[in-house]
Amino acid sequence: MTEAQRPSSVCRELLAALEASEGRRKRRKRDTTPDAIGLAIKRDLLDRAVAADPDPDAFEAWLLEQCAAAGPAEGGMRAMALSIFEEWRLALAAGSFGDWLAQGAPSDDASRET
Repeated sequence: MTEAQRPSSVCRELLAALEASEGRRKRRKRDTTPDAIGLAIKRDLLDRAVAADPDPDAFEAWLLEQCAAAGPAEGGMRAMALSIFEEWRLALAAGSFGDWLAQGAPSDDASRET
């Protein structure tokens, strides 16, 4: 397995992609507090995955451990862990998504943010 396919590498790239999501969230006219909370949970989980560098074969189990350790916040953590796991699998399976992430997740939304 190459370095680019390790969960920590993909999670590092997903952190860059979150910047575009944050730009869209800030421009919405509705209360985006729930979005900000979800993105904060996701960002924290991605940061931990980068630092822990779990083995690809153990990534799903590592994510489940993070959910179990979250205690009362398990529901939000579980939703974000599932999202991360699906995005990691997509990066492995769909070359175009992996390529987009590897390019820094370029986005018009991110470029409009100043």
